[in-house]
Amino acid sequence: MKKSQIRKKFLKLRKSKSQKGNIINFKNIIKVLKKRGIKGKVIGGYYPYNNEIDCIQILKKLEKKSYIISLPKIKSNFQMDFIQWSFKEPLVINKYGIPEPSMGKLKFPDILLIPLLSFDTNLNRVGYGGGFYDRYIQKVKKRKKPLLIGLAFLFQKVKKIPVNKYDMKLDFIVTEKNIIE
Repeated sequence: MKKSQIRKKFLKLRKSKSQKGNIINFKNIIKVLKKRGIKGKVIGGYYPYNNEIDCIQILKKLEKKSYIISLPKIKSNFQMDFIQWSFKEPLVINKYGIPEPSMGKLKFPDILLIPLLSFDTNLNRVGYGGGFYDRYIQKVKKRKKPLLIGLAFLFQKVKKIPVNKYDMKLDFIVTEKNIIE
């Protein structure tokens, strides 16, 4: 199946599947962080959009554990940065309809929580096709290597994702049921 077909199928499927009660267990995120011995405390999350896994509760718990939360801010040319943000601060809606920080301090996350439409057991992902995360990871790798954690429902898994040289493989995928590494 081509990426465009996967996108179409899983956008529809994710919208139709009941997601009530299907949440990512915070303990699984902590397990992944401990397993990798992550010392850094800057986490790049995202504001859920278009039936993505809601990671807001995870971010709230991490903020209580003294992690610095950052969210993506879309720039021109399909680029993005991560901006420090706290739950006490307002968000603005960007041109894609996604809430993002209006201003703040630029951060380079130690950990990235990444939304996706589909994934395989080789830790490949399909996103919306804009390449925002792949470009960002490529750019930030020159500074540091963040831990890449994809968040998905188990039903989003496929046998094999077609990949190209621009696709960045994840380190882990955490679903409502398990951790894939």
